[in-house]
Amino acid sequence: MGRVSSGTFDEAISAWRQWQDAPWGRLRYAIAAANLARHLDEALPGGAPGHVLDVAGGNGVEAVRLATAGHKVTLVDYSAQMLAAATELARKAGVADRMTIVESDVARLPDLLAGLEHDLVLCHNLLPYVTDVEAALTTCLDTLRPGGVLSVISNNAHSEPLRVAVREQDPSAALEALNSPVRMTRTFGAPMTPRTADEVIAVLSKLGARVEGHYGIRSVCDYMADDDRKYDASFYAELERLEIALADRLPYKLTARLFHVIAVKPLA
Repeated sequence: MGRVSSGTFDEAISAWRQWQDAPWGRLRYAIAAANLARHLDEALPGGAPGHVLDVAGGNGVEAVRLATAGHKVTLVDYSAQMLAAATELARKAGVADRMTIVESDVARLPDLLAGLEHDLVLCHNLLPYVTDVEAALTTCLDTLRPGGVLSVISNNAHSEPLRVAVREQDPSAALEALNSPVRMTRTFGAPMTPRTADEVIAVLSKLGARVEGHYGIRSVCDYMADDDRKYDASFYAELERLEIALADRLPYKLTARLFHVIAVKPLA
């Protein structure tokens, strides 16, 4: 499937934690949780505890949240430092007994998880770092039970040219971003390929999955130049309410910083 070196992520874990604690990081998790909540009854009928797989789950923020809600969670990542942080986070949250942590590349999952089926699979922030999107999504779908839910989050290719033009007011750089398929992440300093929701939806449909939702994450936050104001608690609360309201509305979700696609594996 292709991937970047795990050392790239190991060295950037401190910057990643700072990003997660920043308003834009908190928004990413809050909006993703709100989007996913609309579909959890299908994945986990009646709110019953289920089996969740978090692919490329990093330091375990989402995995620990789901384990705290009572689910059994398997977190997979290939960065030893990220997994060490996830183990510590699970211990502090008192959910280590509900989490299984596996160091692995996504390409090895079919062998590692052979015969296991999950109610919910998270594929968040993986697709920008793989060269074969179809192979990655096939692996994720294969680990789902029939009727299970797949959640996919990825950087939105439509966002970067607009962000550079509006926020940074740099038309030349925006034009370059428009024509460049590969970009460097600021946090990890790694090459990544933004995708589009349409691209991912087409692949999921080809693989037989039923797409249930398409949302945007951070539809306006990244276009606001005043980052300091986002740390104000009352302003942040208003921004979060707005972002959640915009998440499933056109045209805002089309240019959001991230896109979020929810799909269901058919029963037959």
